[in-house]
Amino acid sequence: MKTEFVKPALVERKWFVIDAEGKILGKVAARAASIVRGKEKAVYAPHQEVGDFVVVVNAGKIAVSGRKAQQKLYYRHSGYVGGLKSNTFEKLIEKHPESPLELAIKGMLPKGPLGRKLAKNVKVYAGAEHPHASQNPIAIEL
Repeated sequence: MKTEFVKPALVERKWFVIDAEGKILGKVAARAASIVRGKEKAVYAPHQEVGDFVVVVNAGKIAVSGRKAQQKLYYRHSGYVGGLKSNTFEKLIEKHPESPLELAIKGMLPKGPLGRKLAKNVKVYAGAEHPHASQNPIAIEL
């Protein structure tokens, strides 16, 4: 089998908007990652950027099931000895409402240069307003 290469100029890139209010964190992240990756297209190639752009609104009102709001931990490290810090979902959503969803989507993308490039195609906003209305995004229902 030969590897298929898709010419970037021939790929049609659309914009989609997902309203995350009251939706489960993992389900929104999985759908957004799939669209950004391009898995729903006929020209999908795992080594190329052929996906669409995704705008997620109301990320501050995303839901988690069970006691995850108190128990789910997010870690960061300063790089120094003893520099490991952690926050719960509740504290993180208070300070940075879009951060849990961004981290979930980024974790579902490939690691390396392609994943970093694809992560830039996801725009997450805490409120209902977004500056991408001129792209005429298509609304997606979950």
